[in-house]
Amino acid sequence: MKSKTISTTPITAFSILLPSAAKSNKARRGYTLIRVFGTTALAILILAGVAGAAPFAYVTNLGNYSNDTNYNGTVAPVVPTPTVAVIDTATNNLKAIVPVEGWPRDIVINLAGTKVYVATPGISTATVSVIDTATNMVNATVDVGGYPMQVAVNPAGTKVYVTDRDGTNISVIDTATNTLMSQINVGMITRNVVISPDEKKIYATNTFNNTTSVIDAITNKVITTISVEGSPYEVAVAPDGNKVYVTNSGSNTVSVIDTATDNVTATVPVGDNPSDIAVSPDGKKAYVTNSGNYNDPGNNVSVIDTVNNTVTATVPVGIAPLGVAVTPDGKKIYVTNAESDNVSVINTATNKVTATVNSGKYTISHPTGVAIGPFIDSNMTNQSIGVTSNATEDIGIEETNLSSEEQYAVELNKSKNDNSEPDNDSSSSGNESSKNNSIPGFGLLGSLTCLYVGWKLRKK
Repeated sequence: MKSKTISTTPITAFSILLPSAAKSNKARRGYTLIRVFGTTALAILILAGVAGAAPFAYVTNLGNYSNDTNYNGTVAPVVPTPTVAVIDTATNNLKAIVPVEGWPRDIVINLAGTKVYVATPGISTATVSVIDTATNMVNATVDVGGYPMQVAVNPAGTKVYVTDRDGTNISVIDTATNTLMSQINVGMITRNVVISPDEKKIYATNTFNNTTSVIDAITNKVITTISVEGSPYEVAVAPDGNKVYVTNSGSNTVSVIDTATDNVTATVPVGDNPSDIAVSPDGKKAYVTNSGNYNDPGNNVSVIDTVNNTVTATVPVGIAPLGVAVTPDGKKIYVTNAESDNVSVINTATNKVTATVNSGKYTISHPTGVAIGPFIDSNMTNQSIGVTSNATEDIGIEETNLSSEEQYAVELNKSKNDNSEPDNDSSSSGNESSKNNSIPGFGLLGSLTCLYVGWKLRKK
C-alpha cells in the first residue's frame, strides 16, 4: 500500500497569516454582497422593464367627412383623412397617427409585432397598406384588386390573406416581398378569413350563402363547406386551434365549430347584429360586438363563456361598436365605437368600461377595426405624428341613430361634421406623452448603472 504524504504548515507561519486572511475574507464577503446586490437589482429591473412593455392597439379610422354646400346648393363631400391610430395600452394615450390611403377597414398585426396590415379600399385604390411598427409609417402598399375587405396573417408571418367584398377570391400576399403571390377561389363571396394556429386550415365566412368554407392552407383548395346561421360575418379561432367562432349578423348568434370534425357543435344567442369577435388568450372567453340596426343600436359587447357556450355578461359601450381585440395578458379589451368616434377599454375582471380613448380631430374618427400587438418595447421612435389623448372615465354616451357597417363604407359622406379646431401643440404633447410610457430600455439602463456602481465599489 502506497503511503500518502501530506504537507503541513507550521503553526507559527499560520498565525502570522491570520490578520491578512481575516482581512481578505472580509473583503471577499463585501464583494460577494455587492455581486448579489447587483444581480438581484438586475433581475428586478429587467423583470420590471419586461412587465412594463405594454403592447399597442392599432385602430383604423375612416376619417372626417362633412357635407358642405356649394354655391349652387349641391353637396360637396370633404376629402377624408383616413388614418390608423396607435394607442399605448399601458396609459391609453394616443402615441401616433399613421396616414393611409383609401378607406381603412380591417387591420391585423403579425405575431412578431413588427408589421401591421390594413385593408385600404377606395374609389381609386384596392390595396393593403403595410405599416412598420418601428417607425409607424407605411412602407409598402400591395395592390390586390377588387374591394379588399378583411385581412388575416398566418402565425409565421409569411402570408397575409385578403377577402374581396365583391369577388369570390381570397388574395394571398407574400410578406417577404409585399407582392401578390396567389389567389384562392372560394366560389362564393367571402367576408372574413382566419388561419388555424398550426397553419393547416383556413376558415372563410360566406355572408350571402350562410356557410363557412374550410380551405387546405397547403393546396389552397376548399376541403368542405359548413352550414351556419344567417349572414355569417366575422370569424375567430381559439388559441389552441380546437374551435372556430363565427358571428351570424342576420340571426344574432355565434356558431361554434369543432375544428377536428368541422361541424357546428353549439349556437350561442348574442346581441343585435353581432359584428366582430375576439377570443381571450386562455380560450375561456369570447367577446362579441353588437352594433344593432339602424333604428335600434345594440351598443354593447356580449361575453361568452366558451366552456359552457353561454353569455355571462353584456357590457354597454359606445355607439355602433364594430371592432374588438384582447390584450395578450387577457386583462383588457379594446372596442371601436364607429358613431361615437372613440374606443372603449373594458376590464375583463369586472366587465366594466374603465376608460374611453378619444382625442377629437386628427385622431380617432369613425373607427372600425382594431388589432393589438404582442408585449414589446413601447419606446417607439420616429413617430409620424405626435398627438395628445384624453383617456377619461366613461360617463355614458348620448344615443344617436346609426347605419349598418356597409353604409359606413359606401355612404361615408353621411358621417357627422367635425368642427373641432386642430391641436397646435399636438407634436410637443405627443413627445411629452411618450415620456410617461413604461419603457423597458429604462429598466436595462438602471440595471447597467447598478452593475457599474458595484464594479466601482469593488475596485475601491
